[in-house]
Amino acid sequence: MNRANGTTKPRVKMPALTNEEKETLISFDETSHPAVIFTHNLKWQRYLEDRLGLKPTMDNGYGGRQYELPKSRIRLPRVPRTLSEEQKQELGERLRKARAQKSPSLL
Repeated sequence: MNRANGTTKPRVKMPALTNEEKETLISFDETSHPAVIFTHNLKWQRYLEDRLGLKPTMDNGYGGRQYELPKSRIRLPRVPRTLSEEQKQELGERLRKARAQKSPSLL
């Protein structure tokens, strides 16, 4: 309510975004120093803020936030690790032994 003349300002309802419009972009080039991450995804936002300690540099008002971080923190994708059945069995056995040593009451 506007206290000066007693009128209320109507709220403007923003249109809902489609899932295609709720994107996550990681952008950097050879000339700019920071990498820029823009995302609507709440999981990414929580991770960037809580785990990495980043603060949003921009909020678009539709739920999207932009963050800046050094390009050195962006890693190249890795080739998925493929294990043979023998390796899987060996890792499983090692995990069982480690679990048994950590808490024998769970067995």
